[in-house]
Amino acid sequence: MGQAPSRSFVPLLALAAAASAAIVLYAIGDWALAAGFAATVITIAALLAWYRRLYPPPLSASDAVPDWTVARAAADASSMAIAVTDRAGRLVCASDLFGEWFPGYPSPPAVNADASLIESLTAAARAAWRDGEAKVEAIAHATLRLDVDITRTGRSEDYLLWRFTPMRQPSALDDVHRVLTGEAGRQLGEAGIMAVMIGGEGRIRAANGAFLLRAAGRIDANITGRDFAAHMRVDDKGRLFLAREESGGLPLRLLQVPLRRATQPGGIQNGAQDGPMLLLLIDEPVGGGGTSALSYIETLLSLLPFGLAMADRDGRVLFVNKAFARAAGIKDAETPSYPGDLVVREDQAAVADAVRRFAVGPQMSGDIAVRMREQPEEPIALSLAGVRGLGEAAVLLSLKDNSEESKLKRQVAQATKMQAIGQLAGGVAHDFNNILTAIIGHCDLMLMRHTPGDSDYDDITQIKSNSNRAAGLTRQLLAFSRQQTLRPQILQLPDIVADVSNLLKRLLGENVKLDVSHGRNLGAVRADPGQLEQVIVNLAVNARDAMPEGGTLNIQTYGVPANRVREMRQQILPISDYTALRVSDTGLGIPPDILSKIFEPFFTTKELGKGTGLGLSTVYGIVKQSGGYIFAESELGRGASFVIYLPVYAGGDIEQAKPKTPIKRSETWGTGTVLLVEDEDMVRAVAERALTRQGYKVLTASDGEQGLEVLGGGEKIDLLISDVVMPNMDGPAMVAQARRSFPDLPVLFMSGYAEEQLRKSIDIANVAFLPKPFSVNQLAEAARDALAMRPAAE
Repeated sequence: MGQAPSRSFVPLLALAAAASAAIVLYAIGDWALAAGFAATVITIAALLAWYRRLYPPPLSASDAVPDWTVARAAADASSMAIAVTDRAGRLVCASDLFGEWFPGYPSPPAVNADASLIESLTAAARAAWRDGEAKVEAIAHATLRLDVDITRTGRSEDYLLWRFTPMRQPSALDDVHRVLTGEAGRQLGEAGIMAVMIGGEGRIRAANGAFLLRAAGRIDANITGRDFAAHMRVDDKGRLFLAREESGGLPLRLLQVPLRRATQPGGIQNGAQDGPMLLLLIDEPVGGGGTSALSYIETLLSLLPFGLAMADRDGRVLFVNKAFARAAGIKDAETPSYPGDLVVREDQAAVADAVRRFAVGPQMSGDIAVRMREQPEEPIALSLAGVRGLGEAAVLLSLKDNSEESKLKRQVAQATKMQAIGQLAGGVAHDFNNILTAIIGHCDLMLMRHTPGDSDYDDITQIKSNSNRAAGLTRQLLAFSRQQTLRPQILQLPDIVADVSNLLKRLLGENVKLDVSHGRNLGAVRADPGQLEQVIVNLAVNARDAMPEGGTLNIQTYGVPANRVREMRQQILPISDYTALRVSDTGLGIPPDILSKIFEPFFTTKELGKGTGLGLSTVYGIVKQSGGYIFAESELGRGASFVIYLPVYAGGDIEQAKPKTPIKRSETWGTGTVLLVEDEDMVRAVAERALTRQGYKVLTASDGEQGLEVLGGGEKIDLLISDVVMPNMDGPAMVAQARRSFPDLPVLFMSGYAEEQLRKSIDIANVAFLPKPFSVNQLAEAARDALAMRPAAE
């Protein structure tokens, strides 16, 4: 392509030179001067062309085409999964590792079917487009736990770079390797302690300088992977020596610390030869006493990063390092006399028996599952190993501080359980709405044949009233399962609190004082104001019930910037700017065993008949559906607090909800032919009767395939009313196919699921929604308004 302009330039140059010479000849009449002028033009043009070829102009940003082959090669060279998306959300480049972790190369954020994960990654992507970068920590995908870093990149910053990095899990092996090869290993060597980590096969994985110097002769020797036994020898008296020190060497004492717990900590298992170990070697003191050796070991144990303690043959505790004290909940001035003092009463006998068994007989190690006195709700593994030749010390105990790990596991398990319960609740609400639709519809039809004063009129009215109460219960289930229709607006939390304060004062009564405070410069949030008011009221009523003798209800709003969220190190809360709402009381508090269950539906501690157990579950569903997070904090006797974090509205990235203005008419009588498609016989029957009474001709079908057959039957259909979820062919699939032949056909969807959720999943324009359960009059009004959507030409 670069030679074409040069070839086209030659005839133009000749023509220009000839024209210039002709003009000069005509003006002056001198042939020599005209020829010289033409030669000068040709020379200058040739020089310009030569310069342009040597120094071509740089490509503009619009001409530059990204070389994704180079980017892909660089991505494959890294240890993380990498993907690049453009502003349209399309995947333009990804590493091979991304394809292994996410089969089919899905375009982020839709990397799997988890709706909450997609929602979290979508919010992070918006933040990255706005701020340049974002991060989501500890996402779960199959068996992986990944950190996701998102960066805006590209010459015009029109791409997002997604980096998926596996979370590094804490490992005792890594901790010991770091100790032995670092400054702590050098200090151990100066104290006369040789330390070696070996694998289950007996080969060396790491060693400190003291062992390398005495076993290999050089402190920089590389003995990784060699057999540990090859560096040792045993004399005829059973004493242990270094093989390199054949004569004149001192006998050694060996202490074995197992680094891998038993696979089944429910009982004691002999694991001395099954896994990696830390071996500690010290010179046998003169005279064979154990006091000096014990001091060496205590020095070592105080430096190691995991919890270790020693006990004698009678089970008395001799030494506890700081990590063990922290994991066991031991305060500085409360060193326990026996290991059994650390566990609950039911486990004390098992711990004492295990210590006695390991203190005598052959050296062995194992685990036992215990419940600590300070944390009785979470069983943990206590490792024991018998030691010999250290004087009084006979048993080494190991305890891992897994409080943060256990807390994270509980949070993940709670989130998973709540998601599963939410899906179940949504399905139950959908089916229940079908039943209520039939009940309410038949009540309306019966009321048309009765007048006030009839013997049956009051009974039918009561049935309908109770059915409407049941419909309210299903709405709470849909709110919990995050499938309720919300009307979000841009608002300030203090305004919502102010609107509901007068109602709260009446609900709380005279014994409870309401204290409200607001922070400054709070960011706006996007939520449904009516649902937020319900959240505050539900939390306030629960707080009132927790203060039977009176107290104070505190409602506080404040801003939480992203840097503060980062300092909180909250595993579930993504790093972003939030506006927080805290509702706290001075009541009885919530017991720890109940705190993890309070958001579950139908869980209540109130007396029978005084609570449905849906208040807090509804709060949870509304907050999550609004894109927020809620956490409960409590201490017995000191009240409870509920903290809600709502993301600050960024503006521009979310369309403002447009209020609907349906046509309001008092007359519901209509004409025309309606095709009704509904798989539930009872709902189809009541809807058919209701529409027929309003003057419509009604054709029916039980699924999408039958509906298409009726549409193709030749009779003109004025309105299609269809359920969304049906067997064989669902409503959206039927409508999408019907619109090909009847593009202007008005459509009214009816469903027990929420309109907002359906509109996200149904990509069909110009359709109306009618939520179940509905009355006969509501169905007639919806049909009238849907027919009004027809083009004016009709």
